[in-house]
Amino acid sequence: MNILVVNAGSSSLKYQLINTETEVVSAKGVCERIGGEGSSITHKQLLKDIKVKKEAPMKDHSAAMKLVVDALTDKEIGVIADMNEIQAIGHRVVHGGAYFSESILMTDEVLAKLEKCKAFAPLHTVAHLMGIKGCLETMPGKPQVLVFDTAFHQTMAPEAYFYPLPYEYYEKYGIRRYGAHGTSHRFVSAEMAKVLGKPIEETKIVTCHIGNGSSISAVKGGKVMDTSMGFTPLAGVEMGTRCGDIDPAIVTYIMENEGLTTAEMDNLMNKKSGFLGVSGFSSDSRDLEDAIANGPSDPNYERANLAVNILTHGIKKYIGAYASIMNGLDAVVFTAGIGENNPHLRELVCENMEFLGIEFDKAANDAAPHVSENTKISKDGSKVAVYVLPTNEELVIARDTAAIVSAL
Repeated sequence: MNILVVNAGSSSLKYQLINTETEVVSAKGVCERIGGEGSSITHKQLLKDIKVKKEAPMKDHSAAMKLVVDALTDKEIGVIADMNEIQAIGHRVVHGGAYFSESILMTDEVLAKLEKCKAFAPLHTVAHLMGIKGCLETMPGKPQVLVFDTAFHQTMAPEAYFYPLPYEYYEKYGIRRYGAHGTSHRFVSAEMAKVLGKPIEETKIVTCHIGNGSSISAVKGGKVMDTSMGFTPLAGVEMGTRCGDIDPAIVTYIMENEGLTTAEMDNLMNKKSGFLGVSGFSSDSRDLEDAIANGPSDPNYERANLAVNILTHGIKKYIGAYASIMNGLDAVVFTAGIGENNPHLRELVCENMEFLGIEFDKAANDAAPHVSENTKISKDGSKVAVYVLPTNEELVIARDTAAIVSAL
């Protein structure tokens, strides 16, 4: 079954065409600057290793989807004769609130509920809705399936997802822990169970999705017991521009002393903190690693080092805490942009963790700076296995979409 996987942003639209029988990606691309000047589409035809980029006006996501269809069916750079060869569309959706605990076929009722999720992730949800409506206009009648980043975390017990605030705010506003990156955590935990050669129901795994946005999950028996992100993707460990967990009193203290509005404080925590705020020069892990590699002579060395150490300290804390609530640990997984590509950070996290059963293999880790396949970075005798596993959220979306559509 050919599934078109769509990930719509406010001014962008990423896509992949995946055959779920072979799990081969035949084409992928991105539409950028939708609704603005200089909009363009970059299309990769992977079967013939063709890449093209062209500027084209896109007033909205419907126009972007029309260009995607044109690229997929083009005689030179396309991979299908017409849209009849695509059986369904799968959408990545960041936040499903308390409404959605699993992937679901889109209907008018489902769309109405998704509208109610805008408050939890306004920028993301509005963009997803635009992408869905663009697909409806361009490909009417095609089944569409929504796959939620928050769904995998719905297995948490109340003591893990409740905040100790007045209960009425949970009832009125749905304030609770929802988590994020669930599709990624779901994929790599299942892959890790295969690597361990154990039924997933018998595994205890900590999954570390570390990128510009980062989250860590405790996955026991294939179900999430806890996760670091919370009501929004601002919680948890330090990130590229997000602060992660802080004392909530800091918020009101800074607002009062700096005269900030709620919007300005929100912007400070989401876009001016994390790596950028601590280092003072970059939100990009690669820039920080360059400064650290240059040594103390680099003017950015000290604060770059501090920013990285804050993150590794936080990851260590979560691994230890999650091992305790799962009553043991079989494996730790690193994935996503930083997790897959930063050996220095992986080493900092895993060193001095022998008490937990982690025997780190520095040579294997150093030999795997950019991982394209499952890579073991713990020693053979290690009680706890440590792996770098490339994530594949698009494949999960395609699999879920095919399964739901096949059951119709």
